[in-house]
Amino acid sequence: RGQPVFSRLFNKTRSPRGHPSTEGRLIYAVGDVHGHLDALDPLIKVIGKDALASSPAERPLLIFVGDYVDRGPASAGVVDLILSLKAQAAFEVHCLKGNHEEALLQFLGEPGFGPTWAEYGGAATLASYGVHPPTSRTDTEVWDITAQAFAAVLPPAHLAFYQSLELMITVGDYGFVHAGIRPGIALDDQTERDLLWIRNPFLEWTGRHEKIIVHGHTPLEAPQLLPNRIGIDTGVYATGILTAVRLDETGATLLQARAPKTTTMPIAASPVHPE
Repeated sequence: RGQPVFSRLFNKTRSPRGHPSTEGRLIYAVGDVHGHLDALDPLIKVIGKDALASSPAERPLLIFVGDYVDRGPASAGVVDLILSLKAQAAFEVHCLKGNHEEALLQFLGEPGFGPTWAEYGGAATLASYGVHPPTSRTDTEVWDITAQAFAAVLPPAHLAFYQSLELMITVGDYGFVHAGIRPGIALDDQTERDLLWIRNPFLEWTGRHEKIIVHGHTPLEAPQLLPNRIGIDTGVYATGILTAVRLDETGATLLQARAPKTTTMPIAASPVHPE
C-alpha cells in the first residue's frame, strides 16, 4: 500500500484583502495521475480523512486536473475509481480534460495516430484495457485492428467519461485547468489547445491572471505555489509521488501519497505529439 509522504501548509497566494476566496468551499485538486492507481488510491484515502476531520458546511469539491491515462499500468483502474467517487455523495467531483485524454480520443477516431500515442504512454493504456499494443509503427492495418479492438472493449461509462471531461472550472479566486492559460487573454476566450498544451508562455509569466490558476501538465519534482499559479504535477510516473492541493479560506495545503515500490527516474515533460 502507498503511504502519505507529507502535508505542508503554504500561505503564499494572498490577495490584497487576505487569502484568496474559495467562496466558502473546501476544495481538493489532484494532479496528473497517469495510470498510477497505486498512488491515487492512498491519496484519496488521505483526502477523505482530511475532509472528514474538516467537517465542511457543504460537500467538498474534488477536482482532477486531467491526464488520468498513459505511462502507468492501471489507466482503466484509475477511471473506475474516479467513476466510483462520482457515484458517491462524499464529494462533488469534477474532472478536467488533459492532453493525454485528447490523444486517446484522437486514436479512437484516427487509428493512424496510434504509433505516436503509444510512444508517449498510450501502449500502457491499451494494455490496461486488455488490448495488446502493436510493435510496428508503419503497419496501418494492424493499427486499424487495434483501434477497433480498443473501441470494442472500452466500457461505455469510460467512453462517456473521456468525452464529457471539462476544460476549466472556476471557484472564487481560483481557476482550474489542465496545462495553463494564455496570459493576457480573458478566461472566457482561452482556446482548448492552450488549456491542454501551453507551457512556457504560461509558466514564465509572473504577472497576475484573472484567477490563481491551479494546473498540472508540466511535471516537476516539487509542487509550485506562486502568487499567480499553483502547479501540482509531480510526475508520479517518474517520482512515485502524486500531489493534491487543499484550498479553503485560510490558504493552501499540500497533500501527497507515494506509490509503493517506485523506481524513480528523471522527469521529462514529453508531449503526446509535437506542439
